[in-house]
Amino acid sequence: MIIIRNVKMPLDTDFGNLAAVVSKKFNINALSVRLYKKAVDARRKDNIQFNCAFLVETANDSAVLKRLKSRDAELFSEKCYIFPDCRGQHARPVVVGFGPSGMFAALSLAKAGLCPIVLERGRDVDRRIKDVESFFKTNKLDETSNIQFGEGGAGTFSDGKLNTGIKDPRIATVLKVLSEHGAGERILYDSKPHVGTDVLVNVVKSIREEIVSLGGEVLFEHKVVKLGVKGGRVASVTVETTEGVKEIQCEQVILSVGHSARDTFEMLKSTGVLMEPKPFAVGARIEHLQVAIDRAQYGEFAGHPALGAADYRLAEHLSNGRGVFTFCMCPGGEVVNASSEKGRIAVNGMSYNARDGKNANSAVLVGVDTADFYRSDVLDGMYFQREIEEKAYTVGRGLPVSENLGSFLKTGVSGGKVLPTVKTGVTFGSVGDVLPQFVTESLREGILLFDRKLKGFADPSAVLTAPETRSSSPVRIVRNEQGFGTVSGLYPSGEGAGYAGGITSAAVDGLKTAEKVIAFLNKK
Repeated sequence: MIIIRNVKMPLDTDFGNLAAVVSKKFNINALSVRLYKKAVDARRKDNIQFNCAFLVETANDSAVLKRLKSRDAELFSEKCYIFPDCRGQHARPVVVGFGPSGMFAALSLAKAGLCPIVLERGRDVDRRIKDVESFFKTNKLDETSNIQFGEGGAGTFSDGKLNTGIKDPRIATVLKVLSEHGAGERILYDSKPHVGTDVLVNVVKSIREEIVSLGGEVLFEHKVVKLGVKGGRVASVTVETTEGVKEIQCEQVILSVGHSARDTFEMLKSTGVLMEPKPFAVGARIEHLQVAIDRAQYGEFAGHPALGAADYRLAEHLSNGRGVFTFCMCPGGEVVNASSEKGRIAVNGMSYNARDGKNANSAVLVGVDTADFYRSDVLDGMYFQREIEEKAYTVGRGLPVSENLGSFLKTGVSGGKVLPTVKTGVTFGSVGDVLPQFVTESLREGILLFDRKLKGFADPSAVLTAPETRSSSPVRIVRNEQGFGTVSGLYPSGEGAGYAGGITSAAVDGLKTAEKVIAFLNKK
């Protein structure tokens, strides 16, 4: 098999008949062709194309390569990830949290025959959907089940973005597992794969069913409130359930809590688990009309059925030395009230698989260094986030705070063109009354700089909604090369532990952490 990269293909290419298309384009006899990578090349607005890579099977690959004489064509051999096996062990590791990291860690442990016990503080995805819908209608928050907590983690109610900045051979395995469980074949080759909330809810349920079929248990409404430690090793976890408090004996615990498990961070601190503050980012969500983003990115090709809704990714280094960047851009999506604590407000973005909503939204975030918040407590970053969220709750009278961009930039107010999509409703006010001054000033400078790269980004009729405070964990739970830290047998993993950022990287870290657990057990 050979791979041919950097192949430019017109938007009207028949991708359902690739063998014929590739054979004709390269004048070869392709026995079979598989799309390996597909990206939009929009550098020339008058000639937008796809940039593709193909896996091609021929009768004589070496002869075909000699004829092609291209640096973009070479022999290709696929490497398959082999889930590790645990030889003769009967331990039942506990996995705390059923987001991407916990889900893939549990799946790996289950495939190894270890029958993991998964403890998820929130509810299963079907009940979680009802709880979130109820919150959107009534604005009455359920702290057990919401945008942050429940089956699938915070990523379930997002755009379901699967692209990542890390490079790891396990990424292909994560995508393959998600695809096999209902995410579709497209995520295997799309350069910017996404799933969407409406599809993700079924994917996570399907993965859970496989874990259970392999002997694992997934227990919902099981909140870990205490870590039992004896002689520097994990001995048990204590959980609160709907039926009371119980203790589970265990020797290996994979800690896959999300970035919003703040009470868990407090419990770990009191237990003596070593953590360190880490940088993160805060800001607001910005909404534009999706058609405006499409025009800015695709010009006359905007609206072409082969392209779908356009996205963007922007970053600038400011005059004050800070970084400002867009994060988790949701084409055709909506901004959601992602609060998980009463008396505090946080927002996020989500979209459905079709990405066919009227607005585009993205976080616009400003980097926050430890020097901005750290005084003496390892959880000072968490307290910094909470302070912003409490201020937003007060300013917004229990709702997220929205402001017209023209007002925020002080260039003149122009309302009505873009309306906030937050289903709980918003309170119009000053975003500057919610965010720290250095964040507000950095956002103003950054948005104007972004407008130079993406025409219309600083459109005064766009809308900002604040605050976005949950982009990443405010702490890192320290771990060594064996995967655990100051408490032997406690394996921090994923986004909440400070080792990932997004669905795919968290899932990869879950696989890596399971490998550490299995390697330890195999040595016993």
